[in-house]
Amino acid sequence: MSIVFALATPPAKSAICIFRVSGSGCLEKIKALTGSSPNKPRTFYLKTLLNKDGGLVDKVGMVFFKGPESYTGEDSFEIYAHGGLGVMALIVDVFKDVGFEEAAPGEFTKRAFLNNKISLNEAESVVDVIDSSSAEGVYLSSSSLSGSFTERVVGFSDTIDFHRVRVEGEIDFSDEGEDFLDPSLINNLKTTIEDFSSFVGGCVSKKNYSIKNKVLFIGPVNSGKSSVFNRLLGFERALVSNVAGTTRDLVESELFYNNASFSLSDSAGIRNTEDEIESRGISLALDQINSADVVVGVFDSFNKDEMKRFSNLVHSKKYIKVYNKLDLGEPAADVFDCLVSAKTGEGFGALKDVLADAFKVGEQSDYSYMVRDRHISLFNSSLESLKDAVIKIENVEGLELVAEDLKLARKSLDAIVGVKTSDSLLGDIFSSFCIGK
Repeated sequence: MSIVFALATPPAKSAICIFRVSGSGCLEKIKALTGSSPNKPRTFYLKTLLNKDGGLVDKVGMVFFKGPESYTGEDSFEIYAHGGLGVMALIVDVFKDVGFEEAAPGEFTKRAFLNNKISLNEAESVVDVIDSSSAEGVYLSSSSLSGSFTERVVGFSDTIDFHRVRVEGEIDFSDEGEDFLDPSLINNLKTTIEDFSSFVGGCVSKKNYSIKNKVLFIGPVNSGKSSVFNRLLGFERALVSNVAGTTRDLVESELFYNNASFSLSDSAGIRNTEDEIESRGISLALDQINSADVVVGVFDSFNKDEMKRFSNLVHSKKYIKVYNKLDLGEPAADVFDCLVSAKTGEGFGALKDVLADAFKVGEQSDYSYMVRDRHISLFNSSLESLKDAVIKIENVEGLELVAEDLKLARKSLDAIVGVKTSDSLLGDIFSSFCIGK
């Protein structure tokens, strides 16, 4: 394979940036890059990174790994440089000058799989951990990444092989007086089906943990809705002014709180207006109510008719009524779920808790592993094949057909962990990865 490199940290200004390099022969290039060769793997070195003309690019940290004792199973090294955009661009040029190629998405993890460092489902779990937006999602993905999921699947594969050996033995050697098959086979197969079904029941689809909690802020103009939105985020994301109708489009951002991620959207203040652009913003806000999981109404005073109007707009959606401007006094009626002051920050801890409760954040499930639709389909195929084998034995059908069902059941499990996996499937899986992973 060629020597590939990639930026493993976001392409944005930061304290440091990290580049990964992997491929046979990459360690021989270190001397050309730094003027000297490190001699001890897994040791942190301080190096001077040079361009092709010998000019200083940056003082960098470096660690190298000798294959197969590396993430990819190949010779590899990492460079830790200052996180300036100019530095990143120069390092890319330096790598290209010595013949390194830019890595495709998921290239490093793909190589780890191809070099038998990890199974296919463990490779998929890498990106699942990165994509997780809740603590439980991380735990479930990490359980698969740790290898315990692979061990369970391989264990069921071995059990199916044992049953198949008994059937195949009966087919091949029954006329020689060898007894491979006995009445316990059906009971053993049924036990395997029960155990496997229980295992599958402990797996949850990734879809359940990849959907962000959508929160939409609505309210009358000048109620401080955008100020509440900004205070929740901790920085000024939405434009704020005393002029009515300032927010004219959806402003979106994310909040991480209590082990969960929220997608927050600030919308235009709702009122009757002749302004065409503002009117379109209001229409957009009303449309977004349907796709929101929770709607937060922000008010700065109590008006019975206005409160009723907004409640009617929300219909059956989860609705949190927030009173803003608590620094100017409390509302005249006790109809709000939360009282805050965007100016002082008072009440925002309680507001975050109310949001968390609305999504039941932190509620633990009985699941053990996170899986994908591909895994679920293969699980079902394997179970159906096992059940077909039992039916054929009970109906005294040909043992050759039983053996074929067991072979198909095992084949489905092989596809989960990556035994004899097609190149097209690998392309689909690794295309969803980060460039530097």
